[in-house]
Amino acid sequence: MTSGTYRNPVLDADWSDPDVVRVGDDFYLTASSFGRAPGLPLLHSRDLVNWTLVGHALECLEPAAEFGRPRHDCGVWAPSLRYHDERFWIFWGDPDQGIFQVNAPQIRGPWTRPHLLKAGKGLIDPCPLWDEETGEAYLVHAWAKSRSGVKNRLTGHRMRPDGTGLLDEGKVIVDGDRIPGWFTLEGPKLYRHDGWFWIFAPAGGVETGWQGAFRSRGFFGPYEEKVVLEQKDTDVNGPHQGGWVRTPSGEDWFLHFQQRGAYGRVVHLQPMRWGPDSWPVLGDDGAPVREHRRPALPPQPPAAPATDDDFPGGRYGRQWQWTANPGDGWATQHSGDGLRLTCVRSADAHDLRKLPHVLTQRLPGKPCTAEVELRLDSDDPGARAGLAVLGDAFGWIGLQRGSDGTVHLVHRFAEGVAEAERDAAHPRLAPEGRVRLRIEIGADARCRFSSDVGDGFRPSGPVFAATPWRWVGALLGLFALAPAGQGHAGAATFTQFRISYS
Repeated sequence: MTSGTYRNPVLDADWSDPDVVRVGDDFYLTASSFGRAPGLPLLHSRDLVNWTLVGHALECLEPAAEFGRPRHDCGVWAPSLRYHDERFWIFWGDPDQGIFQVNAPQIRGPWTRPHLLKAGKGLIDPCPLWDEETGEAYLVHAWAKSRSGVKNRLTGHRMRPDGTGLLDEGKVIVDGDRIPGWFTLEGPKLYRHDGWFWIFAPAGGVETGWQGAFRSRGFFGPYEEKVVLEQKDTDVNGPHQGGWVRTPSGEDWFLHFQQRGAYGRVVHLQPMRWGPDSWPVLGDDGAPVREHRRPALPPQPPAAPATDDDFPGGRYGRQWQWTANPGDGWATQHSGDGLRLTCVRSADAHDLRKLPHVLTQRLPGKPCTAEVELRLDSDDPGARAGLAVLGDAFGWIGLQRGSDGTVHLVHRFAEGVAEAERDAAHPRLAPEGRVRLRIEIGADARCRFSSDVGDGFRPSGPVFAATPWRWVGALLGLFALAPAGQGHAGAATFTQFRISYS
């Protein structure tokens, strides 16, 4: 790769269902966050290649009672990000509740509380459009068959210009069942260009699908369609679902995801142009590019969303999300460095997948090593803390207080079908109650656990293959917990979280 080119993916982790907008010389991106909090991540770039995480638009999911427990594949699905009337707008679908929106005068907020625009089951992937020519506003959305019994169609509405409500009952404007060979049509993004209404929408499923484009002279149709991006003879499977953006100089680009198993949905950048037939041409004549000339934008220093953390003052960085809405006192601030997690009492201590108080970040999409130092401060029998790889199956390594007061290094795992964890290696004493933990993540997200209790790093247990949930990639997590009981169970302190690349 030369200095004048970039290589895909530009975001090599699970930034699922990306959408992008330009405001002035700045580009902003958001993505699905499902049941994690805070939600709706906000990323910034000046060149469409180097991205940093600048915040989140959703502090907690609503209704709060529904998301006080993990709902890993629910919550925020496929948001759309727009800029209108000097405000940023994000619309998303919660498949169990309906279509929501939030808005803010600046990307860092303050963002409004979620507003329910349309209630109903299976309403997903909404995207608004404000037609600057007519002053009209529109909304298009897709359907989740798992909730509504309906899929493969896009429904359109006229919308109040202030984004607070819809003006009609809606009409199916694209029916994928009527298009030969098309199935699982979803994820629409709505635009106005060259006198046409355009809908960019994927079909064919997340792992093997393609990107389609639809156009009509009127919002409610009829629409004609064309496949504009597909795998062809590349190794980029299912290249689809994203957003089109135009640079200040008039270049067109398209950001989309590729499904990569345990790594989730990584983000690719494709060149885009308008062909002689006035249809968009994405990638290399409709095939995804692996390496390409950079956008004609001012050069920027290399950047990526942060991963490392020293937890200054006990605070964790923006890259971390809880597996549900956070509770009071889970992480306490203090005068030094290090993350102090309370050993939260739980009847689900045997299964990390059921715990809301696991602090997570995305699993990197390329081979790497994650390390953190842990001190178990709790004297409560059964209290434990550790470093985890969390998905439909999980594995973790850490410390546990025994009934005799000793601290043991433990390594445990659970298969996807298992209801409780079991040992992956024989426990051994950790006499100082401290340990350095390491997970080496190799090809195909195969994880090797090891630890250092003062005598050098020693491998622990067999290799563990990270697995995703249904829609969410695997996560790295830090946790502290104690069995159900009475009273405060103490805490654990994590320091120097690092991810290094092979």
